[in-house]
Order: sequence, then structure tokens, then C-alpha cells
Amino acid sequence: MKMIARLAAAAALLAASAGFASAQTVKVGFSPEAYPPFWSADASGKWGGWEVEIIDAICTEAKLTCELTPIPWDGLIPALTTKKIDAIMNSMSITEERKKTIDFSDKYYNTPTAVIGPKGESFTADPAGLKGKIIGVQVSTTHSAYVKKHFTEAAEIKEYQTQDEANQDLAAGRIDATQADAIALDAFLKSEQGMACCDLKGNVAEDLEILGPGVGAGLRKEDAELKDKLNAAIKAIRDNGKYAEITKKYFDFDMYGG
Repeated sequence: MKMIARLAAAAALLAASAGFASAQTVKVGFSPEAYPPFWSADASGKWGGWEVEIIDAICTEAKLTCELTPIPWDGLIPALTTKKIDAIMNSMSITEERKKTIDFSDKYYNTPTAVIGPKGESFTADPAGLKGKIIGVQVSTTHSAYVKKHFTEAAEIKEYQTQDEANQDLAAGRIDATQADAIALDAFLKSEQGMACCDLKGNVAEDLEILGPGVGAGLRKEDAELKDKLNAAIKAIRDNGKYAEITKKYFDFDMYGG
């Protein structure tokens, strides 16, 4: 009888442990800046947008309780490695440079990289077109690394804490161009301010070493179990139609990319 009781107790403990693991809380780090249509805050400060909904769908599918945790962009990786957060899901591209420090889930989207500039000025999104120009980019991003590598003959490369600051300086005429994710820049160009000042100059040439194969969840290298859960969830919402359902609310094409 004592053996049966011990076995029953052990089974109960294992069940409780499994239940806790399936409902564990994961702190998801993000930079608290408007990045429509991926991220935007309403009047109450609640965040919404395509990426926010995708995060919620992934966490629901993985049976994880996810808490959005605001961290300045350039502090996200240090916050992850020091265990202040458990994952980064904030349009962070998977790159070999970042993989020296952290790991990534499978990608959950991939879009082109674009350059915009003032209306009425004709130039291309390549080294020849941006020669002698002042280019604004967000600090500690793949775009910053890209322009420093490819646009070496720019007059100046100005770095900003947020992409919105770069957009504002472009609209004010303080810089000549800015590079960022094509979808985010498209949202700015569709705004009243963007329509008045600027237009698309083109997409930059691919550089997988810098721009990477897409965007994934940044994770600590040792968190293999969490990585497996997120990868399974990303695949599941692609297969069950939830990914497409969310995407149709914001875009008229598949955000997953090739």
C-alpha cells in the first residue's frame, strides 16, 4: 500500500510539474516604440498590431503565458542574456552576428528592406544613388550594419534610438534618406506626414550575412525547450490558418516570405 501511495504521489507531482511547464510565464521583450502596422499603442497604452497578434497566437498555441516587457531596443539582447526577459519578439532579424550571442526560433516573417527619401528627388537605393547623402537609420539594427557596409560613400550616417525619429528628421529635411523594413516604411508613407514629404526610392540588394533569412524570436542558447515550443507553435499557426487570418487584417500578401 505504501508503494502504491508513493507511486500515486509521484504521478501527481509529475502531472503538476507538466501543468506548470505548459502554462509557464515567458517575458517577451520589445522596444516600446510605435512601429505600425507591427506595433502601436492605443490611448490607454495597450499595444496592438500585426506582430502583437502573432505573438499572442504563438504563445496561445504553445500554451505559454506571455508578458510583453518593454526594453529599449539596444538593451534587448543584454536583457535576454542577463535573464531579465526570456525572449525577444520585436522584428529582430536572424543574423550570424547576433547568433554569436543568442539563438533564434524559426522565422515568423520575412519582408524586403527599403529606402525612402524626399519627393521630387530621384535617386536609387544603392551605393551610387546614396553617394554624398545623409542617411538615417535606427541604432543597433541590421539596417545600421547594412548602410555602414554598403553605403560607405554617404556624406554621413546618422543613428537614432527609434525609426520614428529618423522618419521625423527625413520629413523635416535634416537627412536625405532612411532605410528600414519595407512594410514599416510603407506605413509611414501612407500617413499624412509621409504622403506629404516622401516616397519610395527602392529596395536594397540582398545581403543574407547582414539582413538574415527573416525575423525570429531571440532566445538564450540554453533554452532549447522554449525554442522547440515556439518552433512548433509557429508551424502550427501557419498550418491551421491562424497566421493567414491575422495577416489578412493588415496586409494583402503572405508575410512569411519565401
